[in-house]
Amino acid sequence: MSQVEPRYWIVGGEYTSMDFTRLAPGEERLVGPFDTRDEAEQSWRRISEERRSEALVRYTIAQEPTRRVNVS
Repeated sequence: MSQVEPRYWIVGGEYTSMDFTRLAPGEERLVGPFDTRDEAEQSWRRISEERRSEALVRYTIAQEPTRRVNVS
């Protein structure tokens, strides 16, 4: 029997406007994958804090179920 384990990614960067619908060219950022939500959240906090004062910068944590693990 197999079970899907999720992976986590941090996605975001600097956007072109305050409606946060389009990332500025060359400002995209993808970090990961992380095996646990806690690991991703720790990195997300650090990355977000680095650019905290910039109003057009936003990051989020995305979950991707991709790995299959055999469970006995």
